[in-house]
Amino acid sequence: MRIVFAVILAIHGLIHLMGFVKAFQLKEISALTQSISKPIGMLWLFATVLFLTTLVFFLLKKDYWAILCLVAALLSQLLIIMVWKDARFGTLANLLILLVAIPGFGTYRFHRMVRAETMELLQDIESRDARIVRENDLNDLPPIVQRWLRHTGVVGKTWARSVRLKQRGSVRNKPDGAWMPFTATQYVDMERTSFIWSTEVRAMPMVKTLGRDKLRNGKGDMLIKLASVIPVVHEGNNDKINTGAALRYLAEICWFPSAALHKNISWQALDASSAKASLSIGGYEVSGVFQFTSEGAMISFEAPRYYGGGEDASLETWRIEAVAFNEFEGIKIPYKCAVIWKLKEGDFEWLRPEITDLEYNLTKPF
Repeated sequence: MRIVFAVILAIHGLIHLMGFVKAFQLKEISALTQSISKPIGMLWLFATVLFLTTLVFFLLKKDYWAILCLVAALLSQLLIIMVWKDARFGTLANLLILLVAIPGFGTYRFHRMVRAETMELLQDIESRDARIVRENDLNDLPPIVQRWLRHTGVVGKTWARSVRLKQRGSVRNKPDGAWMPFTATQYVDMERTSFIWSTEVRAMPMVKTLGRDKLRNGKGDMLIKLASVIPVVHEGNNDKINTGAALRYLAEICWFPSAALHKNISWQALDASSAKASLSIGGYEVSGVFQFTSEGAMISFEAPRYYGGGEDASLETWRIEAVAFNEFEGIKIPYKCAVIWKLKEGDFEWLRPEITDLEYNLTKPF
């Protein structure tokens, strides 16, 4: 589909040269019977330049291609109206181009929003003191949590003040739905207990769903846009979304284990292989249970969480299971997971994320 659209841009752009050639009488153009002045002919040439520049940026996957494309299509349509009898069929090409350019512009605006939020989240992190995780930092934790932290290799490493990571995987929106590929980036500020996660889901060729989930100052916010333009979900700052985002942060400390030592997270031993973690944030508290192997590797995290964020959201069991482990900067983490809703109708595995890149204490976005 990208190739088809690129071809349309190229051909439609080059066709506009006819107006320039006609205006300057460089060659007889029988397809254009109406006269075109030289100033207007320069606009026909400018339209060609805009379309071809759009093509280059589109092929380079630069988000701002869509801005140029919208300008080019609007200029093109204005010129077509001026010679409507001869060029009216060019309107169809402009409509096809706009069907792709408008979602492209939505993607551009979405990425700008996420980048601004990311820069706000990452500010001041670099100025914070770096310290090393010591063995005595683990003294007050349940034995199984101590074993987990030693197993990850976090002891002797610098406390993670921030994390940036990339993911890929698959997602579906209902138990019998088709799996759709996604990519995502995430930034975490442990000091402020905040994160921003943004994703692109390929629902079909040339159509993607954009999503952004965040936790900031104890308040969650979830935004999902279909075809990069249509907001199908935008929920924020209510108990269901706030606690859901906080639970997500708590579950994901398995990716940045030194966060388990922060003062706003408390631990309670349940048995020899599991412990309850509680996160206090924004005047409320959320809790979940981590389960580990005898060696200290994480098996799962489970907690009650609202399934959805609207009025009809129900409290269900939310579970994350570790699938495979890998080391990033010397820290062993579950880089492949399965995220499951345990519903009355049966288990609904809806997300299979895989971390492809993870770095600690870097304060610049990817």
